[in-house]
Amino acid sequence: MKDNLLNKKCVPCEGGAKPLNHEEIVVYMEQIVDWTLVEGQNSNVRESGLGAKISREYKFKDFIGAINFVNNVAEIAEGEGHHPDIKINYNKVILELSTHAVGGLSENDFILAAKIDARN
Repeated sequence: MKDNLLNKKCVPCEGGAKPLNHEEIVVYMEQIVDWTLVEGQNSNVRESGLGAKISREYKFKDFIGAINFVNNVAEIAEGEGHHPDIKINYNKVILELSTHAVGGLSENDFILAAKIDARN
């Protein structure tokens, strides 16, 4: 199933689109490895998907390894037109993905996660 994500392209989100619901998120989570679902502060996130994001931490030998990884992620993200939040702490990089236009997760987040993992 991961191949399906790798063969897809991120598409611009339309205003008013709804985030993936919890059941849809669970199906997508099975297609990406080592990513963590971070559910939002909203008590209804399990039903609505509002505020949800996915996160993954990567660890490298040194700072340069982390920066090289971030540059690679930037290239993939630009190609998809979908961008992660990136935190760098010396040799660790944390990526967080959500779709701001829908206030939660969309298929784009899982497509980008799969493509990042496939190239790294």
